[in-house]
Amino acid sequence: MKTLILLFAAAAVFVTPTALIWLLGRRARIPGRLLIGFLVAGWLTVFAGGALSQRAQPVLFPDTSPCYGTRGTPVSRYFPPDSFCRHADGELRTVNGPNARLVFWTAAGGTTVMAVAAAFARRRRP
Repeated sequence: MKTLILLFAAAAVFVTPTALIWLLGRRARIPGRLLIGFLVAGWLTVFAGGALSQRAQPVLFPDTSPCYGTRGTPVSRYFPPDSFCRHADGELRTVNGPNARLVFWTAAGGTTVMAVAAAFARRRRP
């Protein structure tokens, strides 16, 4: 029963949005390579943002949280995604470096570029 619920959840979260974007893009006559690029960049943006915003949270393994040894409280920000430890003096210190945020912004920019390219490709077609 748990397997069935897990499969239904995976279909609802990943397959349904991907199929919907693909079908709408094909109906709008957007080239397949642009749709694939948009989907890959979009999912990369979602996963990178989720990883960055939840990095300090001790949900599964509290001993491996970056805030564990510092007596800090984990704090998440969802846009732009980042995780912090709030220390005893009230200071917020990020647990993600500047390069980690660069991955998110590169993926978000790629998603935007693919959407604009699809609009131009659709306009150029008769």
